Amino acid sequence: MKTYQSIRFTIEDDIAVITLNRPDKMNALSGLMRAEITDAARFAARKARVLVLTGEGAAFCSGQDLSDTGSLNELNLERVLRDEYVPMLRAIMECPIPTISAVNGTAAGAGANLALAADVVIATQSAKFVQAFTRIGLIPDAGGTYWLPRQMGAAKAMGAALFAEPISAQQADDWGMIWEAVEDEEFDAHWRARAAHLAKGPTAAYASVKQSIRESWENGLDDQLSLEARLQGLCGGTRDFKEGVVAFLDKRPAKFEGR
Repeated sequence: MKTYQSIRFTIEDDIAVITLNRPDKMNALSGLMRAEITDAARFAARKARVLVLTGEGAAFCSGQDLSDTGSLNELNLERVLRDEYVPMLRAIMECPIPTISAVNGTAAGAGANLALAADVVIATQSAKFVQAFTRIGLIPDAGGTYWLPRQMGAAKAMGAALFAEPISAQQADDWGMIWEAVEDEEFDAHWRARAAHLAKGPTAAYASVKQSIRESWENGLDDQLSLEARLQGLCGGTRDFKEGVVAFLDKRPAKFEGR
């Protein structure tokens, strides 16, 4: 198994887990951490059937590690975003297996938007999401201006970006920003059960679900119907589809292989 310096990475029962592991820095994103998340996510895409991203300690991720930037006069934010954040975000967003952000605590700045890059976000009730960028004279980045209006609507997204106020996990759930908020004492067992469910599911169909929903944002109706037909044809040729139908007729749980 691969080992890293700033994250922990495990694969067990087809579930890959990336744990941001700088609790003394509230799991702030250093250049090394971004590179390691990117590498681990790409590895998980080939070796697992679900990927989970979570944090060690009290925070999920506090965003960019400002102590890692060097001189502010020499800092090139465009380069850092283009060369370091974009590959990391794409490794998660374009991962062919289902991805879950298990948000165990505060997710701020780029850390909040890293969480939103996953297919499903499950947060503990005590977690908070903060678009903290305007507090230091910046705009939401790491995909924030893309995800927020799509998941919260334009009005909530604009307020979150301008005011930079904490959004509770329950608010995020109510607004459609995340999938669900879970009681703290149930959180760990809950996200693990969710991951296990996906790891035993029809992996090829999940990949097509992800593709069809993501492309629907840009497609007109005719293009989307055509995409659905093409992807459904691919799913219909899988062993998992045949197993699903037989299991349904036999009135038993399906045993999907992910193929």
